[in-house]
Amino acid sequence: MTADPGSGTYDAVIVGGGHNGLVAAAYLARAGRSVLVLERLDHTGGAAVSTRPFAGVDARLSRYSYLVSLLPGKIVRDLGLDFRLRSRTVSSYTPVERGGRPTGLLVGGGEQRTRESFARLTGSDREYTAWQRFYGMTGRLAERVFPTLTEPLPSRAELRRRVDDAEAWRAFFEEPVGVAIEERFADDLVRGVVLTDALIGTFADAHDPSLRQNRCFLYHVIGGGTGAWDVPVGGMGALTDALAGAARAAGAELATGHEAVRIDSDGRTAEITYRTADGEGVAAARHVLVNASPRELAALTGTPPPEPAEGAQLKVNMLLTRLPALRDPAADPREAFAGTFHIAEGYAQLAEAYAQAAAGAPPAAPPSEIYCHSLTDPSILGPDLAARGHHTLTLFGLHTPARLFARDNDAVRADLLEATLAQLDAHLAEPLAECLATDADGRPCIEARTPVDLEHDLRLPGGNIFHRELAWPHAQDGTGRWGVETAQPNLLLCGAGAVRGGGVSGVPGHNAAMAVLERTGG
Repeated sequence: MTADPGSGTYDAVIVGGGHNGLVAAAYLARAGRSVLVLERLDHTGGAAVSTRPFAGVDARLSRYSYLVSLLPGKIVRDLGLDFRLRSRTVSSYTPVERGGRPTGLLVGGGEQRTRESFARLTGSDREYTAWQRFYGMTGRLAERVFPTLTEPLPSRAELRRRVDDAEAWRAFFEEPVGVAIEERFADDLVRGVVLTDALIGTFADAHDPSLRQNRCFLYHVIGGGTGAWDVPVGGMGALTDALAGAARAAGAELATGHEAVRIDSDGRTAEITYRTADGEGVAAARHVLVNASPRELAALTGTPPPEPAEGAQLKVNMLLTRLPALRDPAADPREAFAGTFHIAEGYAQLAEAYAQAAAGAPPAAPPSEIYCHSLTDPSILGPDLAARGHHTLTLFGLHTPARLFARDNDAVRADLLEATLAQLDAHLAEPLAECLATDADGRPCIEARTPVDLEHDLRLPGGNIFHRELAWPHAQDGTGRWGVETAQPNLLLCGAGAVRGGGVSGVPGHNAAMAVLERTGG
């Protein structure tokens, strides 16, 4: 639904109708502020949308972002959202061949089953005991760090005092996470499963001295104060639909098909020039909240752009007529695919894939992980598909930086997809291709998106799902009180590129709204 901007000056204009922009709009409108959201596309939601990507097929997939961990319950409660999450019964399954036999590591299904799976894989309780201790430490970290995300930024010293755990602080804030993993775990497969949380959307080695992998790991283990990654009931679009409804109900105007092309600000008021199919218009505002990347913000304001960002993932959506059988006779596909199904993600495999990609070649054995949304939430499938046993699969590939696709995106995408599915097929008792559904035109129901595609579709700089490198969740030079401030006092960043941004969280939107209300007595 498109609204036409009214006349006069708004208290806030929000550039970009993704989930963070909608969170900010709902908070500000509920506080009595006049709010206009300008969205370039013909729908709100940004990367947090559900779509039917396959012609004539009634399957509504979370096309880009797909799981939720970092969304605070506070935002859901404050905004009265009709939105639910559902826990997955299994955390992960990782297939491997040991001693010439297919086997795997199952994490979930109860403590006893997890312990037995570790013992079956490694021959002792040592790795399971180390796993329990390690994730006990990350659990305590999550309990202490996650509540700070919707508070003013703590200083580094304040956050360290809040963590109150010298071992955890050293492991995650001071040394490369590879050190902590190698100190605690001996098994290559177990090490790899732990490391993957440091690499989702982040191109780095376990021992990268910049610690970018540590920051990625941190955001992946603190969500909700537990680190759990849950399934959005109805798909990711259910969240952004609820947010759009909350913003409208509070009085915000949502103008889709309105692309902001310039922002002029004197620090007190601003003018936002936008383009529609019918021409150009101008909206005036006291505050402008930009739910776009720092690169887009620089382009809108005519200021120097930040350092280039680069994404490093392959996103694949699939619809199957049935879940494939596994070579591991002890693995039930309905369990294995319900959690995160790790492929080619042993510790040494991840290091080799990184080295190959850093040298400019696609990984020979691309690492990736899969999960099946419809096992936990069948509502995303039409009744007929569900009755016939169809299922979705979502694959997220690692160590595929944008630079690999610069020469020929289509050709490299096709080759990489083939190599990635071959790694999966190595653990299946039947080829995945035999399980793929077909669309109304007889084409296999599978689509792949590279960083280049994500930049084209969503204007993610370099296809980076975090808009830029993730930042520590504490104050640094120039981050401001809420981590959303810019050089102009009335111009705020409310997207994933803000401090404590990244992921489907709503945190930057909340924090930008709080910054406005704090400044304006609200």
